Amino acid sequence: MRAGQPRPPAARLWRRLWAFTLAALVAVWLALMASAYYTGVHEVEEITDGQLQSVARLLATLPLPTPAQAPASLPPPHQGAARYAPTLHAVVWEHGQVRWDPGGWADRLPLHDAVGWHTVVVAHQGTLATWRWYVLDTGGRRVAVGVDTRRHAALGRDIAEHIVRPALVLLPLLALLLAWALRRGLAPLGELARALQRFDPDTGQGLPPQQRYSELERVRAALHALVQRLHALWQRERRFTADVAHELRSPLTAIVWQARLVRTQPGSATAQQALLALEHEALRAGDTLTQLLALARADAPGAQPPEPVELLALAREVAQACAAVFDPPRPVPEVQGDALLVTARPTLLRLALRNLLDNALRHNPPGTRVAVRVQRQPDGDVVCQVLDDGGATTAAETRAADRGGLGVGLTLVQRIAEHEGARLERLGPPPPWRTAYQLRWPAA
Repeated sequence: MRAGQPRPPAARLWRRLWAFTLAALVAVWLALMASAYYTGVHEVEEITDGQLQSVARLLATLPLPTPAQAPASLPPPHQGAARYAPTLHAVVWEHGQVRWDPGGWADRLPLHDAVGWHTVVVAHQGTLATWRWYVLDTGGRRVAVGVDTRRHAALGRDIAEHIVRPALVLLPLLALLLAWALRRGLAPLGELARALQRFDPDTGQGLPPQQRYSELERVRAALHALVQRLHALWQRERRFTADVAHELRSPLTAIVWQARLVRTQPGSATAQQALLALEHEALRAGDTLTQLLALARADAPGAQPPEPVELLALAREVAQACAAVFDPPRPVPEVQGDALLVTARPTLLRLALRNLLDNALRHNPPGTRVAVRVQRQPDGDVVCQVLDDGGATTAAETRAADRGGLGVGLTLVQRIAEHEGARLERLGPPPPWRTAYQLRWPAA
């Protein structure tokens, strides 16, 4: 759809349900008509067979009139029962001789010696037709009674029409009743939609109340859970944004003051120290922005997919890289443990370990012992611990750690842990260690 073009109106759910229901009703109606037709034809055939058998038994036992006594013609059947009173044709033989044959069928039927039911195609009044005959032999008298089967289909259609016609008449009324019922039945869904329009995403207020129907209540409960997760995500994003702003404000403020100092005292020793401090704070701010950019790229759609990562080898690589960036270089942290695999994105996992090790090295005095332990816990969880024996160097940092403030580095680690299916935990390690953080992956 091109920009600026109006969106087509959304289809109505009740109309779609109504159309499908009507289609199902029409299909059922057609199936009922077909079933009624074939059932009618079958019943007519059975009734006709019974009539043929009854007439044959009567002709086999009753005395037959002489040709002079036989009526020339019979009165037509009653108009209402004409279709249910078929014209039967009979031939009677006595001792092998034709005794009674008003229709002249004796020479056209190949039934002289066959007893029972027969379906044959013969010509009658110049037209070929399928006839149903029943032959009965009592010893001295043989009787054959037949009827034209074309009436079977006509009677089957008549029975089907009588069965289906009321349904056809009631179909429009049923369609109207279905439309009304569907609109009334889906009315609670419209009420739920109107209640959701009054929802305030900023405060989380205005969620629909508990619904009377279980299907709508499940939808409401799912929406409520979704809103709770979104609010938790928003709160986490706000805290993360606040941490980033706080982390960037300090070096930027220091850069401003050091730049003023260089401008007011050019060429002095104080200016040289201010330039070194300015460079340090600029690198600090740039490092923070680099980490944020790496996290944003890792979160972007189409980023690196998770893959098996060997924690111990990755920890050794990151430990050597972190120790080399200091001037003078710090001792490489100890890396010990087992070669364990976790499923994660190597870029993000490397960034998380880098932040943990950088915090341990940067916020402690030179000579602080830093170690990495990779091991499997008794419950099957895989952990990667970063420990140091120097602890926090300032009271402000200690208070931040006590109240749960992580700073941008540990906040990044926490975000990465959530992405990679792990948890960031702060431990109370045994001596000689004073500070310890660990990434924990649940047992597979």
